[in-house]
This record gives sequence, structure tokens and C-alpha cells, in this order.
Amino acid sequence: MAFDLKLANRTRELLAATEKNVTEKAMFGGLCFMVNDKMAIGVEKERLMVRLDPAIYETVMEKEGCRPMDFTGRVMKGFVFVDIDALQTKKQLAYWVNLALAYNKIAKPGKKKTPAKKTAKRK
Repeated sequence: MAFDLKLANRTRELLAATEKNVTEKAMFGGLCFMVNDKMAIGVEKERLMVRLDPAIYETVMEKEGCRPMDFTGRVMKGFVFVDIDALQTKKQLAYWVNLALAYNKIAKPGKKKTPAKKTAKRK
């Protein structure tokens, strides 16, 4: 995993100050923070991945360092990347963390993978 450890620690610290149910998962070649079992925010390379309300997507796209999340080659509305240069202060990082947490409260949880059913062998 290649991600900015300092940015991950700063994000972890902000989340820990307000959230109780935070887990971390290796995802997208980086580190994803799950809040209440829902993807909220992540650190990938030297940028933040933020899951936010699709209704404010166009507005946040005007913010410094923000760009569409096109991880798979297709833009995912409701997810953005924020470059590390726009996250230098605690206030700057907190802005994005708070957007992710606000949406997390209303976001639908992702579909859980169910284990494949075993089929009995017929004799």
C-alpha cells in the first residue's frame, strides 16, 4: 500500500475526536476509513478520497485541489479526490472530513458480500 501515512494519521485523529464506530480497511491501494460500516473517507497516494452528498458535488468541485474521482476511468459522482497541497492545515482537512461525516449519516450502506452457498453433491 502506497499512501501518505502522515495524512492518514491526521485523518484518523479527526475521526477519533467525534466518531466511535470507525474501522480501517485496505482499499483502492490505500487506506479507507469506514464510519458506522459505511465508506466515508480514504487516503490514496498523496490525496484524500471523500464520499460526499452528490447534491453538493458541483459546488465542491470548485474548491482548491478538488477533482473528480475517476479511479476506474469513470467519474463517480459523490466521490472526489482532494490533493494533499489543499490539506495543509487542520481546518482544511477538517472541512473535507466533516463533509464525509455529514453524508455518512444519510448514506445507504454498501451491499455486503454474502458467501457463496455450498451445493451438496448428489450421489
